Amino acid sequence: MTYKRQQNIVIFTFLLIPVSLLLLLLIYPTFQLFRYSLTNWDGYSPTMSYIGLSNFKKIIFDFPDAWKALMNNGLYFIIHLCVMPLELIAAVLLNRTLKGSSFYRFTILMPYIVNGIAVAFMFSYIYSPMNGPLNELLKAVGLEAWITSWMGNRSIVNYSLVVVSLWRFSGVHVVLMLAGLQSISSELYEAAKIDGANFWQQQWYVTLPGVRRVIEICLFLNVIGALLQYDIPLVITGGGPGTASSTFGLFAIMTAFKHNNYGLASALAVILLLIIVVLSTVQNWLIREKGE
Repeated sequence: MTYKRQQNIVIFTFLLIPVSLLLLLLIYPTFQLFRYSLTNWDGYSPTMSYIGLSNFKKIIFDFPDAWKALMNNGLYFIIHLCVMPLELIAAVLLNRTLKGSSFYRFTILMPYIVNGIAVAFMFSYIYSPMNGPLNELLKAVGLEAWITSWMGNRSIVNYSLVVVSLWRFSGVHVVLMLAGLQSISSELYEAAKIDGANFWQQQWYVTLPGVRRVIEICLFLNVIGALLQYDIPLVITGGGPGTASSTFGLFAIMTAFKHNNYGLASALAVILLLIIVVLSTVQNWLIREKGE
């Protein structure tokens, strides 16, 4: 047996399990998702009828609540996007010689490690209108006028939920950016200092180009996280009051498990998948255009 043949056998052996898992847990379910989206399957009947694109037509023309829910996802995306520069500043500060910086790094990542359901229950208590810590704090500092039902007020419920999302996910962005900062050679900063660059010029001409790939990853995670958001509103508000805080993912889950319409829920999931692909592609194209 030749060396090249042995090498191919080793490569095939090592790739067999990962590729099999990829086909079993990703490719096959995705194929089934597209298949179910063309049916009226209720999730438990042994048979199903193919109805073509009827589910997609129904979503586009007869489901205004689904598109309102997508607008709520857009709120998560926009606010997280606006906070990203602050996350980069936090990473820059943590990258400097700072007393207790290791503790701060661990603390800022902790919310991401905590189970999402636990986070939702914790903020349900914080936002509670009956002696909740947030309202009690406002009362203690003389801001009684700000006291409200944070989860029952349609005009602010989504902003309250976005705060929970920011608390939970911003830390992982900071850690990723910090890893990108630590990969930048200190010689580049020294050269910039010799050329007379001040602190902000160093960040603009050295730091930003150095972490551009990490920022791309964070932006991609932002798109996925914003559009797939469902666990926080599901546990805290159940999509209420009414459907005011419902997200597109939560709407799809309710369609599948509450209304037993797996075909329509699969069509919603397909639309969500296509939106993620389109937004991620456009976002990466814009970043590369600006970077060149």
